[in-house]
Amino acid sequence: MGGKKKLGIKQMEKQQESQDDAKSQDKKKEKAGPPKERKASSIMTPDVKDGKIIAEVKKMGVLTPYAVATRYNIKISTAKDFLQQLETTGTIQLVSGSHNIKIYKPAA
Repeated sequence: MGGKKKLGIKQMEKQQESQDDAKSQDKKKEKAGPPKERKASSIMTPDVKDGKIIAEVKKMGVLTPYAVATRYNIKISTAKDFLQQLETTGTIQLVSGSHNIKIYKPAA
């Protein structure tokens, strides 16, 4: 009458493999070390009048907010403000831009 159907050989093999995979994934999770520490991005804008920073900016081929934010470990919004300040001083000039991203190059 009723009752559980016996599994075929192939079905048993698949079930065993899936159990082994689950066990190996659990072991990998246990071996993982402590989580990496996150660096807090600073809010302080680099000084626009600093000669070293201007020299570094002029060496960069293309300036985007992301590139500046990663280079100086600042937030992207702060990097956008920094690039805008450099544009007003004439150190860099706008190449292309939309409301999302602006691309600058060093002034020649």
